[in-house]
Amino acid sequence: MKVTKAKAAENRERILAGAARLFREQGVSGVGVDALAEAAGLTHGSLYSQFGSKERLAEAALQHALTTSAARLGDARSLEDYVARYLTADHRDRRGDGCVVAALGSEMPRHAMALRRGFTGAVRAMVGRIAGLLPAGRSSEDAALAAAATMVGALTLARAVDDPALSDRILAAARTALASGDEAAATASRGSTRHGAER
Repeated sequence: MKVTKAKAAENRERILAGAARLFREQGVSGVGVDALAEAAGLTHGSLYSQFGSKERLAEAALQHALTTSAARLGDARSLEDYVARYLTADHRDRRGDGCVVAALGSEMPRHAMALRRGFTGAVRAMVGRIAGLLPAGRSSEDAALAAAATMVGALTLARAVDDPALSDRILAAARTALASGDEAAATASRGSTRHGAER
C-alpha cells in the first residue's frame, strides 16, 4: 500500500523525535537500527526509505534535537536566565530531551565529518545565542565561547559523577562563576563609562 505524503512526513517526524532522544540518551554509537525503528514504531524498511542509512538519520536527528533544544530556551531574556535554566538538576537528569552539545560532545571525534559538521553547527548556534544575551561591554564571541564551554562542561561533569551532592555542587558552582563574570563585566563597563565622562 502506497504511503501518502502526509503519512510519510508523520513517519519522518516520529523517527527523528525518537532517534534524537535515543542518541542523546545512549550516544550515536550506542543505538542500533532495531532500537531506532522500535522507538518510532516503524519497520526497518520505513526507516531506511526515509534516510538511507543510520549515519544520515543521525545527521538529521542532530538538527532536530538542536531545533527543539533551541526552542525550549529561545525565550530566555538574559544570560542569567539562560544559565539558570540550562544548569538545572532537571536538565541534568533528562538527557534525552536536553542539550545535544552536552549529550554528544565527547563522542563526536569518533564520527564521520558530515556528522561532526552538523555538531559544529550546533555549537556555533549555541554560542551565537549566548553572544546575543551577553551584557554590554562583554559582547564578544570569545566571552560567549567561554560561557558555552563552562555550561556544557559543568553539565557533562554533573551527569558523569556518581555523587548526587557533588553533581549539584558542580551545577551551582558553574552558575555562580558565570554570574560573577557578568557582575565583573558590568562593573568594568560602568568604570570605563565613568572615567570617560571625567576626561
